[in-house]
Amino acid sequence: MTDIQTLYQEAIRFAAEKHGTQKVKGSKNSYVVHLSNVAMELFAAASHTPGFDLKFAIQTALLHDTLEDTPTTKAELEKVFGDEVAEAVWALTKDPKLLKDYRLTDSLAKIRQCRKEVWAVKLADRITNLQKPPKRWSKTHITEFYYDSKQVLEALREGSEYLGQRLEKKIEEYATYMEG
Repeated sequence: MTDIQTLYQEAIRFAAEKHGTQKVKGSKNSYVVHLSNVAMELFAAASHTPGFDLKFAIQTALLHDTLEDTPTTKAELEKVFGDEVAEAVWALTKDPKLLKDYRLTDSLAKIRQCRKEVWAVKLADRITNLQKPPKRWSKTHITEFYYDSKQVLEALREGSEYLGQRLEKKIEEYATYMEG
């Protein structure tokens, strides 16, 4: 059985290569910073969640945007990380063929068909995305992101009580950006 450190290193190396020069929105940070922040949320959640499959969750977290943001294929993920991780990443991927207004709802429906660890990855992803919005975002965009975050919380809260509570707090804090 492969140890979690090795799984983490393999997944983050793969993701770093795939994401290349991509940056965290509104910052100069490499995108790998976002991925490692999502993984850190899962390390914390695992200690609060009996039976949590941290190895699966960490791989999924580190790879969660490879299908959406890079030319990586699901077949490539299956070959390198196995069917279960590839399916989880696919569920976390918004379908670009759908109208923008339907992408989140579709993705949440796919996630709800997966194991609770996949729900936890989405919760952790949203927690890490609820930072100060980029300056170029309009009030409308900020408000939409706020309501999308509430939709994520309501759909997936049961995936992790710990992450659900953290996301709820982050959403409350984020509301201040809609005012100013």
